[in-house]
Amino acid sequence: QVQLVESGGGLVQAGGSLRLSCAASRSLSSPNVMGWYRQASGNQRELVANIISSSITNYADSVKGRFTISRDNAKNTVYLQMSSLKPEDTAVYYCNVKIWGSNFWGQGTQVTVSS
Repeated sequence: QVQLVESGGGLVQAGGSLRLSCAASRSLSSPNVMGWYRQASGNQRELVANIISSSITNYADSVKGRFTISRDNAKNTVYLQMSSLKPEDTAVYYCNVKIWGSNFWGQGTQVTVSS
């Protein structure tokens, strides 16, 4: 089992920035994928970005050029740096780890972008 604890959400004005963090409760063996998903009210959960290693990343088209995902394997932590935020980025953001053929999820952190 892996527990994931997110932090860093909040309220920000459009054009602003936030950084989300997600710490895993244990060291993660390879291979694994760490990522962020989001779910806006009334919508399905969607992939925002994921990272397999420091050089293999994947982003949703809607966040390319604005969001950056990174990870610190020594701290078992994944980050999401969000810049140029838009009201449509408002959602609950969930941390995800894919490992051992399973998916593990954090509890979610609210990001609200005001216009």
